[in-house]
Amino acid sequence: MKDIRQPADRRGRGPGRLAVLLMALTVMLGLSGGAAFAAPDEHQGPSRPEVRVPENPMDAVARMQPSWNLGNTLDAVPNESSWGNGQTTKATFETLAGQGFRSVRIPVSWSDHQSATAPYTVDATYTARVKQVADWAQASGLYVVLNVHHDSWQWVSKMPTEHDTVVARFNSTWAQISAAFRDEPRTLLFEGINEPQFDNTTDEQKLRLLKELQVSFHSIVRASGGLNANRLLVLTTPGGSGTQAYMDDLYSTIRSLNDRQLVATVHYYSWYPFSVNVAGGTLYDEVAQKGLEESFASMHDTFVAKNIPLYVGEYGLLAYPDHFHPSRIERGEALKYYEHVGYGARKYGVTTALWDPFSYLNRDTLKWRDQGLFDVIKSSWTTRSGTASFDKVFVPKSAPIAAKSLTLNLNGTSFRGVWQGDTRLVAGRDYTVSGNQLTFTAKALTRLAGDRAYGVNATLQARFTRGLPWNIDVVTNDAPVVSDAVGTTEAFTVPTQYRGNDLATMHATYADGSNAGPTSWTPYQEFNQAFSPDYPNGTIILTPAFLNSLREGDTATLVFHFYSGDTATYHVKKSGTTVTGTVA
Repeated sequence: MKDIRQPADRRGRGPGRLAVLLMALTVMLGLSGGAAFAAPDEHQGPSRPEVRVPENPMDAVARMQPSWNLGNTLDAVPNESSWGNGQTTKATFETLAGQGFRSVRIPVSWSDHQSATAPYTVDATYTARVKQVADWAQASGLYVVLNVHHDSWQWVSKMPTEHDTVVARFNSTWAQISAAFRDEPRTLLFEGINEPQFDNTTDEQKLRLLKELQVSFHSIVRASGGLNANRLLVLTTPGGSGTQAYMDDLYSTIRSLNDRQLVATVHYYSWYPFSVNVAGGTLYDEVAQKGLEESFASMHDTFVAKNIPLYVGEYGLLAYPDHFHPSRIERGEALKYYEHVGYGARKYGVTTALWDPFSYLNRDTLKWRDQGLFDVIKSSWTTRSGTASFDKVFVPKSAPIAAKSLTLNLNGTSFRGVWQGDTRLVAGRDYTVSGNQLTFTAKALTRLAGDRAYGVNATLQARFTRGLPWNIDVVTNDAPVVSDAVGTTEAFTVPTQYRGNDLATMHATYADGSNAGPTSWTPYQEFNQAFSPDYPNGTIILTPAFLNSLREGDTATLVFHFYSGDTATYHVKKSGTTVTGTVA
């Protein structure tokens, strides 16, 4: 996973593909018997359970579902522990296999363990460590996808201007990987390059450069002998994007190679506004759901329907879960997304790999950071779960309580009823159901709200005939209150009495109707980038990025939207480095 740079410019010229291939094979043959590939005795592969890989690649990739990424680990720069995940152990993979995963993707960045000049030798100790980790995973009964990862932006991206050097290094890298892993069983797959990018290129140039690399990758692996002659090889699109034109080009590349043991891969991180909470993407609504259906249908039609397996090598949300900052995405809405991904994978016949940099599995304790989230992910592998239009009903503290309704999303299930703990609520007295409308009576909500302290007063469960129940919080709230403040462009907060509310988004405009803020293409600014709630201290933080983007002396009107439906309007004006905020 890596941000993708904007395209433009041209590719450089270089020697023909055959000449480059011969050069890479010379490197491989010259080094394969030497110390560069000699794994120390303590890293000899452990005994493995018998895992039969079907000859048919469609069946083989289907058996890899579900999959998981060992993210921010061997792909970390410069070393395995550099991005906070420590040293991987065999127990990691035993845990994953025990939880029902059938495969893991092991991203590997080779750059910092490789000479930067020809013959681009990879350090023997590092190769042995990668092999040890891959062997542990296979010993746990898991398929493994091994790749060249952040090298894509560290040096492969320079291919347009350093064509010969990049191609030689890429070919040497794969010649060495192929030699080191040539005797691994077919439970090990090779992925040529992660999210490839090329500096200053057009789409046409990007596709041409990528095809050159992927054809070379294929030739080198197949020529390296051993079990590489029939190993499954994974080919991707520019940036791992599911753009239709990119997938069509990848289909053409795969067909031109005339090799049945090839797998297509793209990445999927949901509809972008929802994935990061920008441009009003606060809910997993019909637009976001349509985005997933259309994307997965395109993957199916382009590849799966034509007998080319599709491996979604990374999926998730770009800004959720985040255990170190206020949550950008409302939890229930995120759960709907993950439930939908599991259903989409089964519906469209694709295998999906959860991108996990650290957010899901705690690498130290090997426990899920959010067990409820993982329960939804796991349940989605085999069945659907019902949900509702939201996971909260709001009741006012300062006014009489009225009946409240939610819309049930049955997802092919049938509604069974509502429970509070082990107690079943009484239909007709506590709630009614009309069509797909679930309505809680005023009397039941008054009882459930209790002393009506701000926040969650009770949690209910809507239960269905299949899958997991849907939790519904009964929340007491009143309209939030904001206050005047003065600060600077580097530190400004809006005093806020939340009164039981959670912040959803911020709409920012000037009097002339133009958008205010760094995300100039939408008035709804990005959560945690332009603004962020600080619930413990009773403020809303306006970030320096937002404040410094304001027009000098021009008042911006901010409308804070909360998930209850309440809003609060506020004015801010920048004068030099001073920022003044006033209640509208």
